[in-house]
Amino acid sequence: MPAQEGHTPPLVSFLAGGVAGGVEALATFPMEFAKTRVQLRTQSGGSSSKNPFVVVARVFRNEGVRAMYKGCSTLVVGSIAKDGVRFLSFDAIKKAFADPETGAMSPIRNLLAGMCTGVVASTFAVTPTERIKTALIDDARHAKRFRSSLHAVRVIYQEHGIVGMYHGYAGTTLKQAGATAFRMGTYNILKDFERSHDIEQNTAVNFANGAIAGIITTYATQPFDTIKTRSQSAKGATTIDAFRSILADDGVKGLWRGTTMRLGRTVFSGGILFTVYEQVAATLNPILK
Repeated sequence: MPAQEGHTPPLVSFLAGGVAGGVEALATFPMEFAKTRVQLRTQSGGSSSKNPFVVVARVFRNEGVRAMYKGCSTLVVGSIAKDGVRFLSFDAIKKAFADPETGAMSPIRNLLAGMCTGVVASTFAVTPTERIKTALIDDARHAKRFRSSLHAVRVIYQEHGIVGMYHGYAGTTLKQAGATAFRMGTYNILKDFERSHDIEQNTAVNFANGAIAGIITTYATQPFDTIKTRSQSAKGATTIDAFRSILADDGVKGLWRGTTMRLGRTVFSGGILFTVYEQVAATLNPILK
């Protein structure tokens, strides 16, 4: 329950989180697309342009607007599941980490609860949907084998089995554990501070808290995101192979490829995600409580 005073029913957490995740993913997909393309390798084996705006302009010119939304539906569906699971499990996990006497959450407890939530979300929602989204974006550059998200699922399953859906699991889980720890943890730390200082909670404050959480999350977890993207390309790769290819192409600085576009996305997505969650939860609470 990142937002509401008192107890938020599990169904409200799940529904509000799912709606917020879908809205956030749809609104920020172009930035996610550009970030993913920047992190993928070219056919010659090197990295693509480091400038995400050049990447977007090139795709728009050579492949059209539709190409820029390859994988969008998968990301939206995945975000609905991911954030529904994330908010639901965070509320449940937070109770286990709360002080047994006072029920209070220290900053460290908030971060640990967020980390555990990230592992749950990665296992049950994020890794398979991210694998499909990344494979679709990568495939659209060259082979163009995949006709749709469902077709991509069938092809990957036929070629690699269920394991193929979990390429990049280690990198994705590390990213999700870190990202959820910093995003959910930071947001709750800010809200606890504001409550203790009687700062009114409104849409502007919610958006600002989410944006700050997004900035911290991006810089702390960018290497995991870059490794995850390489692992989940159309061909797929192990986490170790992805890590080695990044170092071979660009050195250590290559681990922070795509930071500009991811930062732009996470600032807006953090603000959108928590603001929409607060509004939907406030609407559903009286109905479903």
